[in-house]
Amino acid sequence: MQREKFGVRVKTRRSGENGWLQAGPGPLKIGIQLQGMLMARRPRLCPPGFPVHVVHRGNNRRFIFAAETDRQAYANWLREGGEKFAVDIHAWVFMTNHVHLLVTPRAPESVSRCMQFLGRYYVRYFNRRYRRSGTLFEGRFRSSIVEDGRYFLACQRYIELNPVRAGMAADPADYPWSSYAAHGLGRQPRMWTPHAEYLALGETPATRRAIYRRLVADGLSEAAVENVRKALNTGLAFGSDRFKRKIAALTGVRQHHRKSGPRRAGPA
Repeated sequence: MQREKFGVRVKTRRSGENGWLQAGPGPLKIGIQLQGMLMARRPRLCPPGFPVHVVHRGNNRRFIFAAETDRQAYANWLREGGEKFAVDIHAWVFMTNHVHLLVTPRAPESVSRCMQFLGRYYVRYFNRRYRRSGTLFEGRFRSSIVEDGRYFLACQRYIELNPVRAGMAADPADYPWSSYAAHGLGRQPRMWTPHAEYLALGETPATRRAIYRRLVADGLSEAAVENVRKALNTGLAFGSDRFKRKIAALTGVRQHHRKSGPRRAGPA
């Protein structure tokens, strides 16, 4: 007997039929097959010294910010977590139901510890303020290592243009809860650490801001947007093939998609 639930094929068998899945007097045993393969969780890679694009979404894509003061509280704990766990915060955007961050950890496990810190304190604050209980965020944040150079600047612009793509602002300067205020307008948030790629745009702050505003005004191609999304959704590095080979050699984790082959049949 087969049942489809939540996009997962579940096969059940009565007791004594090869033991694949059993239902009998004892506890029901269920086996799950995803397209004939066992699916392993991909390790999350945030090695020290490499920029990392992070996204954390609300559970079931529900709101994680209901007021401006919520974003202020989150920003305060983000700054505190970055200082406490050695994470340099380069870029960010706080949307209604998710956040994007571009950070560089300076120690192993820095990003995970910072996000755990954020989740612990912000969720407690949010639940108390709105008289709710339970989880607020999805269980795991997503992350992708980012190569320096044009890839870093593309990722940073992707983050700061998010409100424009979502129809929440006509210009990134109109959205107050992103790092564009620092890169393009000259504000100095306490949590901000400008990356070397941004600092290399010009010799003076005014020159850097002007050049960066032009880069953002030029936008990103659809292909660039899709490449950033694909890297984030798969956990693969965002960068050149050479960079991906470097990360694979450093971490021992493959950084290219496997070519699809014949589907392996599951238990009959």
